[in-house]
Amino acid sequence: MKLTKLANLLVIALALTVAASGCRKKPVGVTVLPNPRTTNVKDQGPGSGLPPGGRGPTDTMPRDTTLNPDLTGGTPLGRGHPGWPQDRAILKADTVYFDFDSSVIKASEKSKVAAVADYLKGNAANAVLIEGNCDERGTEEYNRALGDRRAVAVRDELISLGVAGDRVDVKTWGKDNPDNAQGHDEAAWHQNRRDDFVVLTPPGK
Repeated sequence: MKLTKLANLLVIALALTVAASGCRKKPVGVTVLPNPRTTNVKDQGPGSGLPPGGRGPTDTMPRDTTLNPDLTGGTPLGRGHPGWPQDRAILKADTVYFDFDSSVIKASEKSKVAAVADYLKGNAANAVLIEGNCDERGTEEYNRALGDRRAVAVRDELISLGVAGDRVDVKTWGKDNPDNAQGHDEAAWHQNRRDDFVVLTPPGK
């Protein structure tokens, strides 16, 4: 009688062990999805809601991404050269203009960037601030991000031409710093889709 009960207990225990191991088997027919990756980022339309200073995977500028919330003075990006005197006249003729909703440097504008690079190579003590600007269309948030991308695009071009990255600061105004063109047509908007260059000289020079 005792042997029969013992045998029954062993059979039950064996059955439970087999059932438990069956529960641990991997599911069959389940497809594991790879981690999503963004391989290409293009400028999005106005109002798309990119965050200020939004960055794409091809952006190479190492910097502090903390943004200044005081938009009345623009949104500076990076540590910069605080206290360095500014001169907006020296490189005024080299202002770079962009197509609508684009941060791509046009072929017609690349000679201006090259001229800025030559100036910096000939004036080794100076630095430059690139200010990205947009026309009035689109949200403030989107235009701050677009102004950032425009300034960074020119910064990266200067670096590719041999200018040290720590000599080039960037700042985005978005649509808050229109040029003298105050109209609401393409002629005015073209003047505001731009990067301005501000020469920075060491204090006391």
